[in-house]
Amino acid sequence: MKKLAIGLYVAITVVLLGWGYYQARYVAPPDAMQGDLFRIIYYHVPSAAVAFLFFGISLAGSVAFLAWRNSQPERAQMADAWALAGAEVGVVFCTVVLTTGPLWGRRAWGIWWTWDARLTTTLVLWLIYVSYLLLRRFAAGPQMQTLAAVLGIFGALDVPIVYMSNRWWRTQHPAPVFGGAPDSGMKDPKMVAALLWNMLAWALWGILILGIRYYVERQRQKIAAVEAKAALEATSA
Repeated sequence: MKKLAIGLYVAITVVLLGWGYYQARYVAPPDAMQGDLFRIIYYHVPSAAVAFLFFGISLAGSVAFLAWRNSQPERAQMADAWALAGAEVGVVFCTVVLTTGPLWGRRAWGIWWTWDARLTTTLVLWLIYVSYLLLRRFAAGPQMQTLAAVLGIFGALDVPIVYMSNRWWRTQHPAPVFGGAPDSGMKDPKMVAALLWNMLAWALWGILILGIRYYVERQRQKIAAVEAKAALEATSA
């Protein structure tokens, strides 16, 4: 039953990814100013939204780990696995954002990169979570998870700054698609529908990767616990 549910989920995700591509490529009209170049928004914006979602999951896991690390070790390890998985998947989608953005900017602005508030804060967010992953990969010792959790919480503080940056400061980055000025965003309902379909499809795709990564990390934790127990028993013998 579990395998059937997972298979159905994967099938739905693949169908939605295809449907989202069809909506973005063939149904949504070209932008009046940018033409077909504007279609990159159907992948750039969903990637950013999904990255924020998974950095939020990493934040929740980090906070839970710090709250439970002494009183409920098993639950703390589960929370830590969610924190790591969320950070990894978030970095993947944030990398897509930092790749599609310059590709779009090169054609729209004539430059690959400009150090405005939105781009700079997004790069800082990516660097913080890459540092988090490097800490998890190369550091050792009982305090590593605690330090990583603190860094994960610190990184998550940049998410609302990234989101609000082109509202708080004048930037070269386009105005918000939703909730911006009355003359900003997408007016055609087909454009909005294409964007929302791709947001849903990419979110489901990201959740699938997140679940796989969480499962792998939990298995690694269990193997590490067994090895640590065996090593302790061998030392005591």
